[in-house]
Amino acid sequence: MADQCDLCLLGLIILSSLLTGASGVDEVFISSDENVCLPCNNALSDCKLPTWIYNSFRHSEIVDLIDRGIKNKDTERHERLSLGSDCSLNIKNVTEEDPGLYSCRQYVNGEQQEPDAYVYLHVLHVSVSPSSSSSSSSSSSQISPGRSVTLSCRLYSYDFPCDDWVRSEGLQLLWVNQAGVDLKTDSRYQILLFSSDHCIITLTTTLLNEDDNREWRCQLTLRNQLQTSVRYTVKYSASETEVSVIAGSLFRVIVIIVEMAVFAAPTVILLQIICEEELGGRTRSTQRK
Repeated sequence: MADQCDLCLLGLIILSSLLTGASGVDEVFISSDENVCLPCNNALSDCKLPTWIYNSFRHSEIVDLIDRGIKNKDTERHERLSLGSDCSLNIKNVTEEDPGLYSCRQYVNGEQQEPDAYVYLHVLHVSVSPSSSSSSSSSSSQISPGRSVTLSCRLYSYDFPCDDWVRSEGLQLLWVNQAGVDLKTDSRYQILLFSSDHCIITLTTTLLNEDDNREWRCQLTLRNQLQTSVRYTVKYSASETEVSVIAGSLFRVIVIIVEMAVFAAPTVILLQIICEEELGGRTRSTQRK
């Protein structure tokens, strides 16, 4: 019953923040694999033993991450958590499993102090289509030229239709190059935006030799303000490069051998003619004697 009440409270908090911009609620946007610091805005001047509670939007679970200053070691993310001197919650190497509502609670002499401080954590994450790489990454991938690659950039947040974000907050997702130019302007790239349910934008292109170490960025803006971005760097594997170098070197060696054979052949023939003529002259001279 308590869990149901907490979930109802979670829903009311989310709805009120969307409709009215509730005060005391912080919004934090971060890209995956980065570190983030969640503020505890109701921290007391002598804050020492805060409680941090996590509400997952994806799995409908409520977890006590830190109970009065003591970390819950039963959670998968406990090794990535730490407390700041101001009772803020530090999370290392944020993943797409970390988004949700974080509540900071204070106690004095064993009694809960009101109100709680709430922080929404939203995570922007990039994944690679399985057919393009043996592994997915939000920063880089070892793939080869000539193959088609699809990058999916998704905002992991609370489970509201993305259309609501677009209408109420002016949310926008973009794929840009290193110079910040929108890749939709380049016909080489196919950009698709899914905005009905989930905030996802995909980029599909065929890789070229010159794409090695090329960087693409997925950017998230709200109300025309950049909130966060994810960098994706193309890196061709060393084996592909070594094969290319060996093949190129072998080709050059073959060319040199052929050239030497082409230019050496007339010289050999000429020397053979000279030797035969000289030998014939000596034979005739001996016969006359």
